Amino acid sequence: MSDADARGWPVKSSRIRHVLFDFDGVLAHYRHELRIGHLARHSGAPHEQVRAVLFGSGLETAYDGGAVSTEEYLSRLGEGLACHIDVETWIGARMAGSTAIEAVLNQIEALDPALELGVLTNNGQLMAQAIPRIVERIYPRLHGRVLCSGDLQLRKPEPRIFTLALERLGWEASRTLFVDDVFANVQGAREAGLHADTVFSGRTLRKVLKRYLR
Repeated sequence: MSDADARGWPVKSSRIRHVLFDFDGVLAHYRHELRIGHLARHSGAPHEQVRAVLFGSGLETAYDGGAVSTEEYLSRLGEGLACHIDVETWIGARMAGSTAIEAVLNQIEALDPALELGVLTNNGQLMAQAIPRIVERIYPRLHGRVLCSGDLQLRKPEPRIFTLALERLGWEASRTLFVDDVFANVQGAREAGLHADTVFSGRTLRKVLKRYLR
């Protein structure tokens, strides 16, 4: 029997044993400006300066791709803002800009306990320490299975990141569903052999889960 019908929808939903979630835009809303504001208050630097150091300089992109270490990243961030930035300060700023999507968390809590769940996010290694605090109530379902692009040294939608992620997790592509709010990332996952679909709200997640898991 084929794994998908003419619309690309799975016809053997019982094959899914693992669900891999994107983070920002799927499990939590992320607002750059709130994070920038937190760092501006901590450092006393203008918002524009914080934005330039984080994003305009390319520092954040380099860290997300694993091109710089956490130590170098925090050092360069602190130098740019003329203050000390440690791990807790960084996590606090990231939490200030991140809000768990309760409708999504509710659905995850209701999933079959036999399903293995994980996260694959385009973020630097420090995000693995922030995620347990942002989505604390579902983190027991994710523990040990949060993967960051900075650690894998690849970024979505590169298909190889999905292959590497599944190797780390010990999962089979044919039994894994990946959900992301960016369609290019969904396409990358499909190229790597995963089932994948776009999710950007609690309502769309509910539809996708119903389609693949029931």
